[in-house]
Amino acid sequence: MRIRPRRRAAVRPLRRVVSAGVVLVLVLPAYACRPDLTPPGAPTPWPAAQARHWQWQWQLSGPLDPAVDADVFLLDPVDTTAAQTAELRSRDRRLICQVHVGSVRSADPDASRFPDVVQGSAARRPESRWLDVRGWDALEPVLADRFRLCRGKGFGAVALADADGYAVRTGFPLDFDDQLMFNRRLAQLARSLSLSPGLVNDVPQLAALAPDFDFVVNEECVRLRQCAKLLPFADAGKPVFHVEYTGATDDFCVTTVGYGFASIRKDRDLDAWREACPLP
Repeated sequence: MRIRPRRRAAVRPLRRVVSAGVVLVLVLPAYACRPDLTPPGAPTPWPAAQARHWQWQWQLSGPLDPAVDADVFLLDPVDTTAAQTAELRSRDRRLICQVHVGSVRSADPDASRFPDVVQGSAARRPESRWLDVRGWDALEPVLADRFRLCRGKGFGAVALADADGYAVRTGFPLDFDDQLMFNRRLAQLARSLSLSPGLVNDVPQLAALAPDFDFVVNEECVRLRQCAKLLPFADAGKPVFHVEYTGATDDFCVTTVGYGFASIRKDRDLDAWREACPLP
């Protein structure tokens, strides 16, 4: 009996290897051509060489306008959807979420998590109360979850609002050092959760906190004659995002752009409208 050689079995593995090689050749270039986007939850970088050249937008009310000609968007993390942040990130926008760390509103989704003992006098926002920033053990878990919400929605930075309760009547005997320790703890917490930390206002503490934070957001330093107090950030190559609510940009831009700030004119309700100062 003549035995015929089984050639097919020898050929099939070779064909599979060739096919697999073709697939790899076709697939690898496709991945290589994908744009390098900052992944959700990665901290936002702020290159010092670019500190004087940001255009920014601050919107907390009204329908979000993703087409605004700005590099940086400061938004509310509850009202902003993950789809909206994904669209902005696809346009290479840097995203900052604003988190109220020193106050709580009765309408906040996590309001019930703050014990009554750390809630004090009426705060700036309607139906809100100041928090006792000395009660870190009670506040940290709730604020950490607020930061995680930002990270989960694709923000890379967090701006701490109401981080200056020591300067007003909160119902608690807070002093400068109490606030300083609280704000530094929050900066460390943000970094531990892969978020770049920034401050909203808290002007008297900026010189002390400049090493701890990556940027500052300021309201009306021109009208209040406080712009020179923001220089510890600008001089360190850190962004100063500044807004005025009154006056013409032709008047205040000369001052603030000269300081190295990213300045805009907004309405107080912080809707989509803005008028930006020209870049230097």
